[in-house]
Amino acid sequence: MLRTLRILLAFLLLTTTAWAQNSDDQYREPLQTVLDQIQQRYGVKIRPDAAMVKDKWVTYAEWRFRPDVDETLKNVLAPFDLQVTKTGDKAYKLKTFQYHLKTPEEGAAQLAYLASQYHDAATWEKRKAELRSCMWQALRLSPMPAKPASKPIITNKRQYDGYTVENVALETLPGLYMTGSVYKPLKAKGKVPVIISPDGHFGDGRYRADAQKRCATLARMGAMVYSYDLFAWGESLLQFKGEDHRRSLAMTVQALNGERALDYLLSLKNADKTRVAITGGSGGGSQTMLLTALDDRIKVSVPVVMLSTYHSGGCPCESGQPVHLCGGGTNNAELAAMAAPRPQLAITDGGDWTAQTPEVAYPYLQNLYGYYGKTDLVQNAHFPKEGHDYGPSKRQAMYKFLAQHLALNLSAAEDATGKLDESKVTIEKEEAQKVFGAKGELLPANAMHSFEELQALFNKTAPATPIGEAKN
Repeated sequence: MLRTLRILLAFLLLTTTAWAQNSDDQYREPLQTVLDQIQQRYGVKIRPDAAMVKDKWVTYAEWRFRPDVDETLKNVLAPFDLQVTKTGDKAYKLKTFQYHLKTPEEGAAQLAYLASQYHDAATWEKRKAELRSCMWQALRLSPMPAKPASKPIITNKRQYDGYTVENVALETLPGLYMTGSVYKPLKAKGKVPVIISPDGHFGDGRYRADAQKRCATLARMGAMVYSYDLFAWGESLLQFKGEDHRRSLAMTVQALNGERALDYLLSLKNADKTRVAITGGSGGGSQTMLLTALDDRIKVSVPVVMLSTYHSGGCPCESGQPVHLCGGGTNNAELAAMAAPRPQLAITDGGDWTAQTPEVAYPYLQNLYGYYGKTDLVQNAHFPKEGHDYGPSKRQAMYKFLAQHLALNLSAAEDATGKLDESKVTIEKEEAQKVFGAKGELLPANAMHSFEELQALFNKTAPATPIGEAKN
């Protein structure tokens, strides 16, 4: 009886509300009321979020309804930058619209359009120059802020089987410190290749075991590797809050930090400036493509689980600045193409947004590398049954590629049968990898301690430049 009464009341509400509105008030109804109507009409459940629907009104509300519930929800929610995601059969959750995430079909269509804008090395180089100039502006790094005169802070050198580790902090802006660990081969002779390793959004950051295995193994193979923290992660939390990582300026700071990491390694006496590489996974993959596109000092790149035509990074540290709006709109596949004709290995998998890369983005890259007669220098290692990580098979593919193009000793990463062998790497505790001590007691006195300080400093040293103005 009670259930029947509720249904009757809901019906009366629907009919009364609908007939009470007309074109004079644009058939205006509260968003929550419209969502209730959708739930009743289509027999679905939409998880409520009072904050998202509060004080929002839908014009021409029932005129937006269609036979298909998904199309109806899109029509109703689009004006508010809202959308839904399915959580089960006939169950939805309300969320903010993700502009950085297109559909695979939209990504493929955009890439096809971009590819039609150039047809040889000359037209592509013109496009690349325009993109690069705009990207520097979008990042607010044009001109590049002056580098502090302070020396690197180096602490706690450790020696292991075939490699050493020391913790290194760089002052990238006055009072802004980037922290990380530098892995070096134990008995290097002559010039040594250098690799920067930006981190991604994996648990425990650069302290995790698989990151240590990767960097230490590359050092055992004969390279110097700088593994450094994301902004507002790791030791950067001594200066900023975790939520500051999701500010748009995080993308700028991480690009600046990558440039400073490269500056540091290349300043070392035994650094080989002709053998320079970068590799990172997830958010680190985004940085790998971005920094390679911006900086010709990088000779080899290995972006991992991030090359996609329709996903530009779900974090403001990857898409918070208007880089992907440059040139009338671009995407990560075109940014990756800016590496051409330098050697590049895109590592992808079947469990995330890189699943379509072998059929869509990779043929595009091959065609573009063909402008230079260098199709063989771009490769794709795809793992269809794997997910979003920088796991063992992905690391082994990377080792082989970098060994080939940096003249490294691959046998240090494999056993006699060719299987991956990282057993000689010592996995350190997090405390051992910290530059400023277990509790941050060694943090320099001039270190800033808030995002507001960083923002004020950056506004003073690197004011925003409207997209489209000339790069200084």
